[in-house]
Amino acid sequence: MKHNLKVTLIILAMFVVTQFIGLYVVNHYSVNGHELPYGMEVPEAEQETDFYTSFLPSIVIAFIFAILLLILLTKFNFNFILKLWFFAVILIAIGIFLNTFFPNEKYFPYIALIFALPLAILKIFKRDFLVHNATELVIYPAIAAVFVPLLNIWTVIILLVLISIYDMWAVWRSGVMQKMANYQINELKIFSGFFIPYVSKKVRMEIKKTPKSELKKKKIKVNMAILGGGDVVFPIITSGVVLANFGAVPAIFVILGATLGLSYLLFFAEKKKFYPAMPFITAGIFLGILISWALKLITF
Repeated sequence: MKHNLKVTLIILAMFVVTQFIGLYVVNHYSVNGHELPYGMEVPEAEQETDFYTSFLPSIVIAFIFAILLLILLTKFNFNFILKLWFFAVILIAIGIFLNTFFPNEKYFPYIALIFALPLAILKIFKRDFLVHNATELVIYPAIAAVFVPLLNIWTVIILLVLISIYDMWAVWRSGVMQKMANYQINELKIFSGFFIPYVSKKVRMEIKKTPKSELKKKKIKVNMAILGGGDVVFPIITSGVVLANFGAVPAIFVILGATLGLSYLLFFAEKKKFYPAMPFITAGIFLGILISWALKLITF
C-alpha cells in the first residue's frame, strides 16, 4: 500500500464525493438545460455527431498547448503568471458551481464570483490545507461541466485512451509529471489536485518523546499523499457524458468503475514509487461502461 489505510480511505472518499458532485453539476447544466455562465455555453443546434467528432482534435490540441505552456512557464520560473492562471481558473470554476443554486437569477453569476473570490485568494496565496481540498471538491465538477457538452460517448472513450497513454509517458518515461508536481508544491506552494500531508507512525512516536522546547529545531519528515486534478476531472467528464446520453444508472457505474481502478492502484502500489493513475482509472471506467451495457442487454 502506497499510503497508510486512513490516508488512502480519505483520498478515495474525496474522489467519490467529487464524482457525485460532478453528476449534480453536469445534471444541472447539460441535462436540465441551464446555460453555463461567463459565456461558456454551447449552442444547442451545434451539438450533432459531426460537431463532437470535429471538436475532439481541438480538445487534444488545447490540452497539449496547456501542458507545453505550463512546462515553459515552469522552466523560466514565471511563478506569478502561473499563480494568476490557477487563480483565474479556480475563481471561474467555483463561480460555475455556486451558480447552480440560483440559476434563474440574472446577476447571480457575478455575485457567485464575489463569494468565490476569498476562497480563490486563500487557496492560491495563503495555502490553507482545508480550503485547498474543500475547493477541489467543486472545481473539477465545474470544469467537467464545460467539456461534457462538447463530447459524446465515443469521443470521450478516445480521449480517455489518449490521456492514459500521455499519463504513462509523463510518469514512467519522461518524468515530467513528477517534475511539475514537485514544482507546484515546492515553488508555487499550490497543487492542482488533492493532497494530504501526514507523518508515519514512527515519526509520531518520536514527536511524542521529544520535549516541546526541541520540537522547533527538529526536522520532521512529512509524507504527501496526492491525486492529480486530471485523475479527478476526466472520470467526471466521462460520467457526465454518460449521464447526459444514457441516464443516471450507467453514470453511477462509471463512477464505481473509476473508484475501483483508483482503489486497486492505491492499495497495491509500492511506497516511494510513482504511478500514472489514469490507466487504472480508465480501465475501471471501461469496466463500468461494459457492465452497464451488459445489464441493459439482459434487462431487454
